[in-house]
Amino acid sequence: MDFRTQTLAAGGLPAVAADALLVVMVGDGIPASLDAPLAAAAKEAVAQGDLVLKAGRSLYLHRVAGLKAARTVLAVAGDGSAKAFKAAVAAGVTAVKGLGVRHLAVACAGSEALGEAHAEALVAAVSDAVYVYRATKPSASEAPKLERVSLLCAKPEATVLQRGLARGEAIANGVTLARECANRPGNVCTPTYLAEQAKALGKEFGFKIEVLERKDVEKLGMGSFVAVAKGSEEPLKFIVLRYNGGAKTQAPVVLVGKGITFDTGGISIKPSPEMDEMKYDMGGAASVLGTFRAVGELKPKLNLVGLIPACENMPSGTATKPGDVVKSMSGQTIEILNTDAEGRLVLCDALTYAERFKPAAVVDIATLTGACVIALGHHHSGLFTADDELAGELQAAGRQALDTCWRMPLDEEYDEALKTHYADIANVGPRAGGSITAAMFLKRFTAKYRWAHLDVAGTAWKSGAAKGSTGRPVPLLTHFVLSQA
Repeated sequence: MDFRTQTLAAGGLPAVAADALLVVMVGDGIPASLDAPLAAAAKEAVAQGDLVLKAGRSLYLHRVAGLKAARTVLAVAGDGSAKAFKAAVAAGVTAVKGLGVRHLAVACAGSEALGEAHAEALVAAVSDAVYVYRATKPSASEAPKLERVSLLCAKPEATVLQRGLARGEAIANGVTLARECANRPGNVCTPTYLAEQAKALGKEFGFKIEVLERKDVEKLGMGSFVAVAKGSEEPLKFIVLRYNGGAKTQAPVVLVGKGITFDTGGISIKPSPEMDEMKYDMGGAASVLGTFRAVGELKPKLNLVGLIPACENMPSGTATKPGDVVKSMSGQTIEILNTDAEGRLVLCDALTYAERFKPAAVVDIATLTGACVIALGHHHSGLFTADDELAGELQAAGRQALDTCWRMPLDEEYDEALKTHYADIANVGPRAGGSITAAMFLKRFTAKYRWAHLDVAGTAWKSGAAKGSTGRPVPLLTHFVLSQA
């Protein structure tokens, strides 16, 4: 899709030539700056009760007298924040989706000058609204595609806004890649498929890609990772992506994504209802691929490493059993009390592998615990780190990206729950504080660098009528990476 700015003189909205005109109204009333035909239409709509001036409300109008655009949408933003602007744009695009709109023009009335964040938010809203999954459903109905979006602005704003549009488009492309990977069923999106996606990114953007096979990870001593993969006939893959945009001496940022392409729970098998959604258990891996896609377009001056331990978690005669003890790459032994707590078992070996890069910081991303969903719902990703500075950087990135995280405790007292008589550590504790004890497990493998953990079990996908991957936290991760450049 083509996102670009279009300069416009004051009073020029009636002459805008586009298939549809979306006007975002900021404030608690009809903006005084609104052009006469639009102001008249808005006043009449409010008077007749067709439009309520509350944030999130919108109204579609056809062939408004005095406007060149055949279709008009009025959307109410409330305040002038990027978040409110994004919500208004999303409502407006939804109103014209499915119509014959190929060129959409977007204007903002009643606000001071728009900024980069607003432009980026516009791209995110449009891309999300028009996304349709078709990979395994070619019969899906297809409306005319939106091809061009113009952000109307005054000439002094154009350069800044175009920069925001470019960043937003790169992030949106990364989000789309993450969604496409996660939405594919488990018989399509296998560990091998993820490796193929990484190789395709490497070819397109010049990343260095390495894919380790089972014999390679066994040689490295990744007994914990191998234990999870033992029950499946799908071969495991340990995927390493490297972007070298900084000096050779610069320590890289490392992103580690959980890549369980399907999680039955193993021998500790999950209940059948909604088990199909366990194809999303590679959401962390998808977010790493999506972030690399965005970085490949934006080319920041830093070094970035992506690590994806990918496998299935299946029950079989060769699967790991509850009570088995395995040895991790770090040398620590682990008693596997629950084979459905497998994400931490693949991540811990990847976190040990990350040491070889002497990283500036390591962030792991995982759909790790249902407990995090209970704690935070579906709005914030869970953030766990003992590093206050790193926590602040990730939280700031989330706010800028409109992809937020919430910091959770990581006190040493929680570590008591992971003690066992039979190994250095158990892979689960009691139900209480489950997302925290999971993070405490991972923390044991991160002593040699700055580390943070993002639990995205509540944000990486949606259930119900809107079932599907969200592509989160690609926006957060991309902003974090850019902030480190």
